[in-house]
Amino acid sequence: MIFQSITQHLPILQVVLPLIAAPLCVLLRRPALSWLFALAVTWASFAISIALFIQLEHVGTIVYELGGWPAPWGIEYRIGTTSAIVLVVVSGIGSVVMPFAKASVTAEIEPARHYLFYTCYLLCLCGLLGVVATGDAFNLFVFLEISSLSSYVLIGMGRDRRALTAAFQYLIVGTIGATSIVIGIGLLYLVTGSLNMADIATRLPEPGTNRTVLVAFAFLGLGAALKLALFPLHVWLPNVYTYAPSAVTAFLAATATKVGVYILLRFIFTVFGAGFAFTAMPLDTMLMALAVAAMFAASAIAIFENNVKRMLAYSSVAQIGYMVLGIGFATVGGVAAGLIHLFNHALMKGGLFMALGCIFLRAGSVRREAMAGIARTMPWTMAAFVLGGLSLIGVPLTVGFISKLYLIRAAFEAGLWPFGVLVVLSSLLAVAYVWRVVETAYFREPSTEAARATEAPLSMLLPTWVLIGACVYFGIDAELTVDTAFRAATSLLGAQP
Repeated sequence: MIFQSITQHLPILQVVLPLIAAPLCVLLRRPALSWLFALAVTWASFAISIALFIQLEHVGTIVYELGGWPAPWGIEYRIGTTSAIVLVVVSGIGSVVMPFAKASVTAEIEPARHYLFYTCYLLCLCGLLGVVATGDAFNLFVFLEISSLSSYVLIGMGRDRRALTAAFQYLIVGTIGATSIVIGIGLLYLVTGSLNMADIATRLPEPGTNRTVLVAFAFLGLGAALKLALFPLHVWLPNVYTYAPSAVTAFLAATATKVGVYILLRFIFTVFGAGFAFTAMPLDTMLMALAVAAMFAASAIAIFENNVKRMLAYSSVAQIGYMVLGIGFATVGGVAAGLIHLFNHALMKGGLFMALGCIFLRAGSVRREAMAGIARTMPWTMAAFVLGGLSLIGVPLTVGFISKLYLIRAAFEAGLWPFGVLVVLSSLLAVAYVWRVVETAYFREPSTEAARATEAPLSMLLPTWVLIGACVYFGIDAELTVDTAFRAATSLLGAQP
């Protein structure tokens, strides 16, 4: 009986658990106790997301009404296949990063701030989970602000003074994005008189008949593009990933932009509808053009970056291009390919940034010259980096290959074969920037920093290999991710406003 009662409330527990736990970290104060408590909460959140994913298989879309008030008068949480995928990604990455964070945070953040780090980490996790779970448009904005405000603090905790500049830059751009989203939501409320996204979809006038709806669509699209760092609106991302603490970079790189992609999907397909977005508005052409620009421009910049964290930051901009390209195809195959890459990129980029966190702990730098010969003193860490890099390139038996295979297939099925060719060509740029790091680490004489380095502690190495191992596992057996992504894409394309 108690188990059934808990099961019924899993959607709200997913969000409330880290929300309540965050201020408790402040009360605990001691770094070890705060970390242990945050570790338990993150893994509990991951367990809840897995339970919701399994429950979804049996009952279909999960709708939870807060306080028993039915929508649109009350706030509801709505968990569909797409949101279930993103919940698993966010909570899973959040739980894997937490064991890694103990040693990393100890080395990179002053002890007096440790409990604040874990408080903000849980708040950021709560905000990201809330954005995905809620069915209320204004609630989505509120949770987005919770995640954003806490992430500004997390970024600013980096010991390099440039972390503060990066956090301020992100605050400015993030505020513009959030303002765009709340303006769009306000305009939709003006037209429909509702904040429930499913209800808004049924009340919207016919496409092209109301200018207010067109303006709302533009504001929401701009806000989502800023949050997901779509080229050329990515200006905040390189500095954030470069100067934030290693644990923060790994967490945000694997989750924050994915939630931004989810926001774009949610509004395009379940609020406005594919007919409006891709017929009344030329969104497909715009998305594909920006995606291709991201794939090539960001990858080209990455080749010439000497700071490897910054190199991977530009790589992330390019990889976001792949996701957006799939969405731009506006087909089941294309959207599914975008969702597959959303999941796969979280694994590979989380693992790569955690590997760099291990190197930073031992060598004190992640610049390429400092990493010369480091494979001799940190073989397991560099092996993880190489596997993650192969996945970025799209080598067979890695998740990157699965992503690009389905993206190329979707391009050919849609009659857009030149885009399939462009995906292959852009992968060659990834070969260039990954090889520069591999060549430096394996084939050069050890630098002073590399010579004194030792292998990373198991508390950091094991979580890194969990994500890198998942890159290989889901690259060999992709049935679960592919089937789930196609179900989600079919549901999204079938949603009618």
